[in-house]
Amino acid sequence: MAMARPLRILLAKPGLDGHDRGIKVVARALRDAGFEVIYTGLHQTPEMIVAAAVQEDVDAVGLSILSGAHNTLFPRVVALLRERGAGDVVVFGGGIIPDEDVPGLREAGISQVFSPGASLEEIVRWVRANVRPRGVPA
Repeated sequence: MAMARPLRILLAKPGLDGHDRGIKVVARALRDAGFEVIYTGLHQTPEMIVAAAVQEDVDAVGLSILSGAHNTLFPRVVALLRERGAGDVVVFGGGIIPDEDVPGLREAGISQVFSPGASLEEIVRWVRANVRPRGVPA
């Protein structure tokens, strides 16, 4: 029996945020939990994020934002993934996102939104429970 490959998670900082310590900590926690992590760096456009996600054949995209542009940038990533035939990629996010914005983000296709108080264990647990290899039925 062939061993399943590790889940591939792309982490990105959309927009003009200049602070990436938090996403780097999340990247390390996911890597230490056995996931393959690709971090695209700061100042990524939705188009750049989706191009990387498709090229890397990822199972999920995690977005981190502090700038307040989440209501524009997060749904754009989901829409572009769908346009590129990758609508089955799970998209989750975190950062400074007001609670009242979360329902709209969920409606736009963001599977989960983590607040700044979320623990690394909570994020790892959620990814394990909610992300499957692409093309494998849930």
